[in-house]
Amino acid sequence: MKPRLVALLAGALVLTVPGATAHATAQTTGQAAGQATGQAAGQATVADTPGLPGRNNAITDVPGVKVGQVQSAKAPYLTGTTVIYTPQMSVTGVDQRGGAPATKETDLLDPLNSNPGVNAVMLGGSSMYGLAAGDGIIRWLEERGEGVRVGAGVAPIVPAADIFDLGRGGDFKARTTPEWGYLAAQAAKEGPVRQGVVGGGTGARAGGLKGGVGTASVILSDGTVVGAIVVVNSVGSPVDPRDCSLFAARYELAGEFRGLQTPKAKECQKAAAADAPSMNTTIAVVATNAPLEKAAAARMAGNAQDGLSRAINPMHTLGDGDTIFATSTGTGTPLRVNNPADTRKLNEIFNAGADTLTRAVGHAMLTATTVGTATSYCDRYPSACKKLSPLPADKQGEAPDVTRASLAAVADKFRDAPALAE
Repeated sequence: MKPRLVALLAGALVLTVPGATAHATAQTTGQAAGQATGQAAGQATVADTPGLPGRNNAITDVPGVKVGQVQSAKAPYLTGTTVIYTPQMSVTGVDQRGGAPATKETDLLDPLNSNPGVNAVMLGGSSMYGLAAGDGIIRWLEERGEGVRVGAGVAPIVPAADIFDLGRGGDFKARTTPEWGYLAAQAAKEGPVRQGVVGGGTGARAGGLKGGVGTASVILSDGTVVGAIVVVNSVGSPVDPRDCSLFAARYELAGEFRGLQTPKAKECQKAAAADAPSMNTTIAVVATNAPLEKAAAARMAGNAQDGLSRAINPMHTLGDGDTIFATSTGTGTPLRVNNPADTRKLNEIFNAGADTLTRAVGHAMLTATTVGTATSYCDRYPSACKKLSPLPADKQGEAPDVTRASLAAVADKFRDAPALAE
């Protein structure tokens, strides 16, 4: 599949990582597209240029956003936890669609309610049982004194959504717990984000294929950053049945899909079998460093649902619980949905959120690997990925596996409640 050409203005600012040498400024559209493709393939330079992905093409390109993930793919487990952490409490909205959500604390995000923001958002596995992992994130934040002041303590605000992945590693009771959430929060960092069979997407499936975690970002015309992270676990398929290409591929930016092609016709004879309607849900966070009021954050989350609909079909079924959070880390006068002076900027941000989420779905599908009977896109359609180059090592990110030792190391943190009086 040919990458979309990105036209850059002459003199666009190109930044380099420490010790790297900057490319010369692009003088033509062809030169610019070549430079962008080279950056996506892992050359030393990175671009913080309008119209291009951020330096890591990840939600962590949004200033003030960190991501932590843990997982286990050792039987009987196949699940995990992803945390999107904002050290400064961030304004957040939510939009929930589909008929079977597993969520927590979403009512706090209603613009009619008084909650000022959130400390973190959890995207997890293990369905409603896995919502318990949020307690570990809350404990980690409480230890740091982060949250809304309440009396002598703090109340960390951590809304959450989980996918259904129960029993996919063997045991229906092999689920995440508060310890998993604590370890994921402990792992939160800036920079590259691990994708594929990781974190909350470890047990994910998508329309009969292996799903997982994907992320992406883009720089807007004024330097504002928009990013997204998604756990793709859908009833619907991310694959276009007409030619077995990824729906998301048509939204590729600057060669980010690293040589993806349309599969050969002979590989596109049999569609992947979809999961049963009760086995799914796609969840995501979109983020920006533009300052948003709560109503604008809620609108951004709602618009981002269109990004899922572009990448997966069908979407928002009764067997899904699709939930999207939208987070603003910006400071200053917030952009408001009822202020005509803000309309143009808000529309640019909202549209970018939807497009970036579509691209994140594409990354989730391309980085996912086959696990058991859940076949990855690249294994199902090998000709599509024949020329696919791997992500450079310095862009792959980290996500520690949960082990007996790591669980034991934090277990005592959940046994310190005061004793009941006799």
